[in-house]
Amino acid sequence: MTFVVTENCIKCKYTDCVEVCPVDCFYEGPNFLVIDPDECIDCALCEPECPAEAIFSEDELPEGQEKFIDLNAELSAEFANITEKKDPPVDAEEWDGVKDKFQYLER
Repeated sequence: MTFVVTENCIKCKYTDCVEVCPVDCFYEGPNFLVIDPDECIDCALCEPECPAEAIFSEDELPEGQEKFIDLNAELSAEFANITEKKDPPVDAEEWDGVKDKFQYLER
């Protein structure tokens, strides 16, 4: 089992989760983070740290978020590894909770 970054991270991209990850399994795209499922050790430290509540255990994904399992795996091979917390985008709070953000995902 692994943890999965889901749709609400798009355009929010808070990096609080990165700071607590003991195995550096987060990868950063232009406006989204992903978790490499092969590196995740299922420690659950990242989930409560996410201000946007966008991280879930793959067994507890909200309905409609299942596609993010494969997307995390795919994009972790494309995105750069991130190991330190960064400032969120200036408009992150405005995007937190917005529905149907998948169309805004940048690769």
